[in-house]
Amino acid sequence: MHGPEGDIAEATQPATAGADPAASALHARLTGLLAEVSREALQGEDLEAVLRRIVECLVRNLPVAIASIILLDDDGQHFVHETWAGDLDLYPAELANGWPISVGAAGRCARTGEAQRITDVDTDPDYVPGNTRVRSEYLVPIRHRARLHGVLNIESTRADFFDQAACDVFDAIADQVAGAIHLARVVAELETANRKLQALSMIDGLTGIANRRCFDQRLASDWEWLAAESRELALVLIDADAFKPLNDAHGHLYGDECLRELARLCTRFADGGNDLVARFGGEELVLLLPGRSLEAAVALGEALRRDVEAAGMPHDASTIASCVTVSVGVSAVTPSKARSPERLLAAADRALYAAKAQGRNRVVAALTGD
Repeated sequence: MHGPEGDIAEATQPATAGADPAASALHARLTGLLAEVSREALQGEDLEAVLRRIVECLVRNLPVAIASIILLDDDGQHFVHETWAGDLDLYPAELANGWPISVGAAGRCARTGEAQRITDVDTDPDYVPGNTRVRSEYLVPIRHRARLHGVLNIESTRADFFDQAACDVFDAIADQVAGAIHLARVVAELETANRKLQALSMIDGLTGIANRRCFDQRLASDWEWLAAESRELALVLIDADAFKPLNDAHGHLYGDECLRELARLCTRFADGGNDLVARFGGEELVLLLPGRSLEAAVALGEALRRDVEAAGMPHDASTIASCVTVSVGVSAVTPSKARSPERLLAAADRALYAAKAQGRNRVVAALTGD
């Protein structure tokens, strides 16, 4: 604190020729405060951190009892979040289900879009008590262009604290807060958009499962994770039999639908959040199975092969069956820093080649050669 409530009025007087040094110093302090609010607003990692820094900056630099920022929902009809700081304990209204703007002086500020100066809280019809020691309150709309973000609420234990000079200070601060909130929300929206783009970049557009890029990243991370825990990692590589003849006989649209159905069938065998189903390339799909043994992966591959055949997707050009079938290659290994993940892939690929060479529509397992 820089002194008792009342010093702030002097801080709004501009430094002019002949002004006394004290007034000039206070004006410089106000200018510094506005700069500090802007600086603090840029330090937070998210919107809540930004708001926390701002209200703490206000009570640290100004003689006020309580400073709070109350945010509105996107429709501007309910307050949904309050961040506050101050020397007095504040007992905020319950915001879990939203606080409608039809209630309270803050609501009046939001409804009218105009600042509200309350010189005697006991006589204001809309005032909602937050602390019994508070005698006066000033509320300013936090607006960036056409959007009303919420309300800046300043409370004092003095009835005469909010003179015009003090209000001018808080009006200027509210503009700074509005810019900070806008910036924080823009950053948050950009981060959300980037996360969505990142997620989309990991999804195969045809089947809706993970793509090869996602698979490669997960294989590398799972390899490191399971090497540290000395646990096994299994891989099941699935190839649709006679897929080119399928496309030639039934058309590419039907082939695409068969791939989507294969992806759905594979997804049913993913157990929990650690297993990954991905499109490996072309008509090849892959299951990455952390913690699974070779025997367990073979059993899964065989169950999948039977389910694909039981699905009965017609394949008139197949020399293997009258419906779509798959060949499956399986491998498993306990990862280590001395081994490469490519060894697991190569073993599954050898097993898949062997399954095709032995007549297709079967499951073959291969050791990694360790």
